[in-house]
Amino acid sequence: MTARARTLVALVAAASLAVAGCSSDDDGADRAGSSTTAGAVTTTTEPAGETLTILVSNDDGYAAEGIDVLVTALAGLPDTEVVVYAPKEQRSGSGGKSTEGDLEVTDVALASGTAAKAVDGFPADTIRVAMDEAGVTPDLVVTGINEGQNVGPFIDVSGTVGAARAAVARGVPALATSQGLAEDLAYEDAVAHILGWVTEHRDALLAGEAPVEVTNLNVPSCATGEVRGEVEVEVEATADAGDALSSDQDCTSTVAEADLAGDVEALNNGFATRSVLPAEPAA
Repeated sequence: MTARARTLVALVAAASLAVAGCSSDDDGADRAGSSTTAGAVTTTTEPAGETLTILVSNDDGYAAEGIDVLVTALAGLPDTEVVVYAPKEQRSGSGGKSTEGDLEVTDVALASGTAAKAVDGFPADTIRVAMDEAGVTPDLVVTGINEGQNVGPFIDVSGTVGAARAAVARGVPALATSQGLAEDLAYEDAVAHILGWVTEHRDALLAGEAPVEVTNLNVPSCATGEVRGEVEVEVEATADAGDALSSDQDCTSTVAEADLAGDVEALNNGFATRSVLPAEPAA
Protein backbone atom coordinates (compact mmCIF):
# COMPACT_ATOMS: atom_id res chain seq x y z
CA MET A 1 0.00 0.00 0.00
CA THR A 2 1.37 3.40 -0.97
CA ALA A 3 1.78 6.27 1.46
CA ARG A 4 -1.07 8.11 -0.27
CA ALA A 5 -3.35 5.08 0.04
CA ARG A 6 -2.53 4.71 3.73
CA THR A 7 -3.34 8.39 4.24
CA LEU A 8 -6.71 8.04 2.52
CA VAL A 9 -7.58 4.98 4.59
CA ALA A 10 -6.78 6.88 7.77
CA LEU A 11 -8.85 9.89 6.69
CA VAL A 12 -11.86 7.74 5.81
CA ALA A 13 -11.61 5.88 9.11
CA ALA A 14 -11.56 9.13 11.07
CA ALA A 15 -14.52 10.53 9.16
CA SER A 16 -16.42 7.27 9.56
CA LEU A 17 -16.10 7.48 13.33
CA ALA A 18 -17.40 11.05 13.24
CA VAL A 19 -20.40 10.11 11.10
CA ALA A 20 -21.19 7.09 13.25
CA GLY A 21 -21.50 9.42 16.19
CA CYS A 22 -24.12 11.60 14.49
CA SER A 23 -26.07 9.01 12.44
CA SER A 24 -29.67 8.29 13.32
CA ASP A 25 -31.16 4.81 13.48
CA ASP A 26 -34.77 6.04 13.29
CA ASP A 27 -35.14 5.74 9.53
CA GLY A 28 -32.62 2.99 8.90
CA ALA A 29 -35.19 0.26 8.27
CA ASP A 30 -36.75 2.19 5.40
CA ARG A 31 -33.55 2.65 3.45
CA ALA A 32 -31.46 -0.34 4.48
CA GLY A 33 -33.52 -2.62 2.25
CA SER A 34 -33.44 -0.42 -0.85
CA SER A 35 -31.62 -1.67 -3.93
CA THR A 36 -28.32 -0.17 -5.05
CA THR A 37 -28.39 2.06 -8.12
CA ALA A 38 -26.41 0.77 -11.11
CA GLY A 39 -22.94 2.27 -11.08
CA ALA A 40 -23.06 2.81 -7.33
CA VAL A 41 -20.79 1.90 -4.46
CA THR A 42 -22.52 1.28 -1.14
CA THR A 43 -20.98 0.88 2.30
CA THR A 44 -22.90 0.03 5.45
CA THR A 45 -22.18 -0.39 9.12
CA GLU A 46 -24.15 -2.05 11.90
CA PRO A 47 -26.49 -0.86 13.19
CA ALA A 48 -27.55 0.73 9.90
CA GLY A 49 -28.38 4.42 9.82
CA GLU A 50 -30.12 6.36 7.11
CA THR A 51 -28.26 6.11 3.81
CA LEU A 52 -26.77 9.28 2.34
CA THR A 53 -26.83 9.16 -1.47
CA ILE A 54 -24.09 11.12 -3.22
CA LEU A 55 -23.91 11.65 -6.98
CA VAL A 56 -20.33 12.28 -8.16
CA SER A 57 -19.17 13.85 -11.41
CA ASN A 58 -16.24 15.92 -12.68
CA ASP A 59 -14.92 17.68 -15.78
CA ASP A 60 -11.61 15.81 -16.18
CA GLY A 61 -13.37 12.65 -17.35
CA TYR A 62 -14.07 9.36 -15.62
CA ALA A 63 -10.48 8.12 -16.06
CA ALA A 64 -8.97 10.99 -14.04
CA GLU A 65 -7.15 10.34 -10.78
CA GLY A 66 -9.08 12.97 -8.84
CA ILE A 67 -12.52 11.43 -9.25
CA ASP A 68 -11.19 8.00 -8.35
CA VAL A 69 -9.64 9.34 -5.13
CA LEU A 70 -12.87 11.19 -4.32
CA VAL A 71 -15.16 8.20 -4.88
CA THR A 72 -12.91 5.87 -2.90
CA ALA A 73 -12.98 8.27 0.04
CA LEU A 74 -16.73 8.92 -0.04
CA ALA A 75 -17.54 5.22 -0.42
CA GLY A 76 -15.59 4.58 2.78
CA LEU A 77 -18.07 6.61 4.81
CA PRO A 78 -20.68 4.55 6.68
CA ASP A 79 -24.23 4.31 5.35
CA THR A 80 -23.28 6.04 2.12
CA GLU A 81 -24.22 5.23 -1.47
CA VAL A 82 -22.02 6.77 -4.16
CA VAL A 83 -23.28 6.94 -7.74
CA VAL A 84 -20.88 8.03 -10.48
CA TYR A 85 -21.83 9.71 -13.76
CA ALA A 86 -18.87 11.47 -15.36
CA PRO A 87 -17.89 12.74 -18.81
CA LYS A 88 -16.47 10.15 -21.17
CA GLU A 89 -13.64 12.50 -22.14
CA GLN A 90 -11.74 15.47 -20.69
CA ARG A 91 -14.18 18.42 -20.62
CA SER A 92 -12.35 21.08 -18.62
CA GLY A 93 -13.28 24.68 -19.31
CA SER A 94 -16.79 23.88 -20.51
CA GLY A 95 -18.59 25.75 -17.74
CA GLY A 96 -22.31 25.01 -17.73
CA LYS A 97 -22.55 24.02 -21.40
CA SER A 98 -25.12 21.34 -22.14
CA THR A 99 -26.30 19.19 -25.02
CA GLU A 100 -29.86 18.69 -26.20
CA GLY A 101 -31.18 15.25 -26.90
CA ASP A 102 -29.97 11.76 -26.13
CA LEU A 103 -26.38 11.09 -25.20
CA GLU A 104 -24.42 7.87 -25.26
CA VAL A 105 -23.98 6.38 -21.77
CA THR A 106 -21.43 3.62 -21.27
CA ASP A 107 -20.67 1.31 -18.36
CA VAL A 108 -17.06 1.96 -17.36
CA ALA A 109 -14.71 1.56 -14.40
CA LEU A 110 -12.72 4.21 -12.59
CA ALA A 111 -8.95 3.84 -12.25
CA SER A 112 -9.30 1.61 -9.18
CA GLY A 113 -12.07 -0.50 -10.72
CA THR A 114 -15.17 1.18 -9.25
CA ALA A 115 -18.22 0.95 -11.51
CA ALA A 116 -19.34 4.19 -13.14
CA LYS A 117 -21.32 5.61 -16.04
CA ALA A 118 -19.52 7.57 -18.75
CA VAL A 119 -21.63 10.20 -20.52
CA ASP A 120 -20.54 11.41 -23.96
CA GLY A 121 -21.26 15.05 -23.18
CA PHE A 122 -20.43 18.01 -20.96
CA PRO A 123 -20.20 17.89 -17.13
CA ALA A 124 -23.63 19.51 -16.78
CA ASP A 125 -25.01 16.81 -19.09
CA THR A 126 -23.93 14.11 -16.66
CA ILE A 127 -26.20 15.55 -13.99
CA ARG A 128 -29.14 15.76 -16.40
CA VAL A 129 -28.64 12.18 -17.53
CA ALA A 130 -28.26 10.85 -13.99
CA MET A 131 -31.16 12.72 -12.41
CA ASP A 132 -33.63 13.38 -15.21
CA GLU A 133 -33.17 10.22 -17.24
CA ALA A 134 -31.73 7.55 -14.95
CA GLY A 135 -33.81 8.59 -11.94
CA VAL A 136 -30.93 9.03 -9.49
CA THR A 137 -32.19 11.00 -6.46
CA PRO A 138 -29.12 12.17 -4.54
CA ASP A 139 -29.04 13.99 -1.24
CA LEU A 140 -25.84 15.70 -2.40
CA VAL A 141 -23.83 16.15 -5.59
CA VAL A 142 -20.03 16.34 -5.30
CA THR A 143 -17.92 17.25 -8.32
CA GLY A 144 -14.15 16.81 -8.70
CA ILE A 145 -11.61 16.46 -7.33
CA ASN A 146 -10.54 18.79 -10.14
CA GLU A 147 -6.94 18.77 -11.34
CA GLY A 148 -6.19 22.41 -10.53
CA GLN A 149 -7.93 25.15 -8.60
CA ASN A 150 -11.19 26.86 -9.60
CA VAL A 151 -10.99 30.29 -7.99
CA GLY A 152 -11.42 33.93 -8.91
CA PRO A 153 -12.24 34.86 -12.51
CA PHE A 154 -11.99 31.26 -13.75
CA ILE A 155 -14.90 29.89 -11.72
CA ASP A 156 -17.57 30.44 -14.34
CA VAL A 157 -15.65 28.54 -17.05
CA SER A 158 -15.14 25.54 -14.77
CA GLY A 159 -16.98 22.38 -15.76
CA THR A 160 -16.59 21.24 -12.16
CA VAL A 161 -18.68 24.23 -11.11
CA GLY A 162 -20.99 23.87 -14.12
CA ALA A 163 -21.99 20.36 -13.06
CA ALA A 164 -22.54 21.54 -9.49
CA ARG A 165 -24.79 24.34 -10.73
CA ALA A 166 -26.78 21.81 -12.77
CA ALA A 167 -27.46 19.94 -9.52
CA VAL A 168 -28.61 23.10 -7.72
CA ALA A 169 -30.92 23.87 -10.64
CA ARG A 170 -32.58 20.54 -9.82
CA GLY A 171 -32.93 21.33 -6.14
CA VAL A 172 -29.92 19.41 -4.79
CA PRO A 173 -27.04 20.94 -2.77
CA ALA A 174 -23.66 20.63 -4.44
CA LEU A 175 -20.02 20.69 -3.39
CA ALA A 176 -17.51 21.55 -6.15
CA THR A 177 -14.01 20.41 -5.17
CA SER A 178 -10.59 21.24 -6.62
CA GLN A 179 -6.94 20.57 -5.77
CA GLY A 180 -4.42 23.35 -6.33
CA LEU A 181 -2.04 23.05 -9.27
CA ALA A 182 1.39 21.64 -8.47
CA GLU A 183 3.93 19.18 -9.79
CA ASP A 184 2.44 16.64 -7.39
CA LEU A 185 -1.23 17.25 -6.61
CA ALA A 186 -1.90 16.38 -2.96
CA TYR A 187 -5.37 14.89 -3.39
CA GLU A 188 -5.28 13.46 0.13
CA ASP A 189 -5.36 17.04 1.48
CA ALA A 190 -8.54 17.78 -0.47
CA VAL A 191 -10.06 14.50 0.75
CA ALA A 192 -9.64 15.54 4.38
CA HIS A 193 -11.58 18.76 3.79
CA ILE A 194 -14.26 17.08 1.66
CA LEU A 195 -14.95 14.38 4.23
CA GLY A 196 -15.05 17.02 6.94
CA TRP A 197 -17.65 19.03 5.00
CA VAL A 198 -19.84 16.00 4.26
CA THR A 199 -19.67 14.84 7.87
CA GLU A 200 -20.58 18.29 9.17
CA HIS A 201 -23.59 18.62 6.85
CA ARG A 202 -24.76 15.01 6.78
CA ASP A 203 -27.76 15.39 9.09
CA ALA A 204 -29.02 18.52 7.32
CA LEU A 205 -28.62 16.85 3.91
CA LEU A 206 -30.59 13.79 5.00
CA ALA A 207 -33.31 15.96 6.51
CA GLY A 208 -33.58 18.07 3.36
CA GLU A 209 -32.62 21.14 5.39
CA ALA A 210 -29.24 21.95 3.80
CA PRO A 211 -29.18 25.12 1.68
CA VAL A 212 -29.58 24.37 -2.02
CA GLU A 213 -26.43 26.13 -3.16
CA VAL A 214 -23.02 25.51 -4.69
CA THR A 215 -20.19 25.42 -2.18
CA ASN A 216 -16.84 25.81 -3.95
CA LEU A 217 -13.96 24.15 -2.09
CA ASN A 218 -10.33 24.57 -3.17
CA VAL A 219 -7.37 23.04 -1.35
CA PRO A 220 -3.72 24.00 -1.96
CA SER A 221 -1.03 21.50 -2.88
CA CYS A 222 1.81 22.32 -0.50
CA ALA A 223 5.36 21.74 -1.78
CA THR A 224 6.54 22.67 1.71
CA GLY A 225 4.60 23.19 4.91
CA GLU A 226 0.99 22.14 5.46
CA VAL A 227 -2.46 23.52 4.61
CA ARG A 228 -2.89 26.43 7.02
CA GLY A 229 -6.58 25.88 7.65
CA GLU A 230 -9.90 26.38 5.89
CA VAL A 231 -11.40 29.84 5.43
CA GLU A 232 -14.73 31.05 4.09
CA VAL A 233 -13.96 33.86 1.66
CA GLU A 234 -15.47 35.93 -1.13
CA VAL A 235 -14.67 35.19 -4.75
CA GLU A 236 -12.13 37.55 -6.31
CA ALA A 237 -13.72 37.71 -9.74
CA THR A 238 -11.86 40.70 -11.18
CA ALA A 239 -8.95 40.52 -13.60
CA ASP A 240 -6.56 42.01 -11.02
CA ALA A 241 -7.33 39.35 -8.42
CA GLY A 242 -3.81 37.91 -8.61
CA ASP A 243 -2.56 34.67 -10.13
CA ALA A 244 -5.65 32.49 -10.02
CA LEU A 245 -3.77 29.70 -11.81
CA SER A 246 -0.63 29.73 -9.68
CA SER A 247 1.10 26.39 -9.27
CA ASP A 248 2.98 27.68 -6.24
CA GLN A 249 0.70 27.86 -3.22
CA ASP A 250 2.83 29.10 -0.32
CA CYS A 251 1.86 27.02 2.69
CA THR A 252 4.66 28.62 4.71
CA SER A 253 3.18 32.11 4.24
CA THR A 254 2.61 34.25 7.32
CA VAL A 255 -0.12 36.43 5.77
CA ALA A 256 -2.91 36.57 8.34
CA GLU A 257 -6.43 35.34 7.59
CA ALA A 258 -7.81 38.78 8.41
CA ASP A 259 -5.66 40.34 5.67
CA LEU A 260 -6.86 38.09 2.86
CA ALA A 261 -8.75 39.80 0.05
CA GLY A 262 -10.56 36.69 -1.18
CA ASP A 263 -10.26 33.20 -2.59
CA VAL A 264 -7.29 33.72 -4.90
CA GLU A 265 -5.08 35.33 -2.27
CA ALA A 266 -6.15 32.87 0.39
CA LEU A 267 -5.34 29.81 -1.72
CA ASN A 268 -2.00 31.22 -2.85
CA ASN A 269 -1.11 31.79 0.80
CA GLY A 270 -1.73 28.20 1.81
CA PHE A 271 -5.37 28.21 2.95
CA ALA A 272 -8.14 25.89 1.78
CA THR A 273 -10.92 28.17 0.55
CA ARG A 274 -14.67 27.76 0.77
CA SER A 275 -17.07 30.07 -1.06
CA VAL A 276 -20.79 29.95 -1.80
CA LEU A 277 -21.34 30.67 -5.48
CA PRO A 278 -24.27 32.27 -7.29
CA ALA A 279 -26.57 29.71 -8.90
CA GLU A 280 -25.87 31.24 -12.31
CA PRO A 281 -22.58 32.42 -13.84
CA ALA A 282 -21.92 36.12 -14.24
CA ALA A 283 -23.17 37.71 -17.46
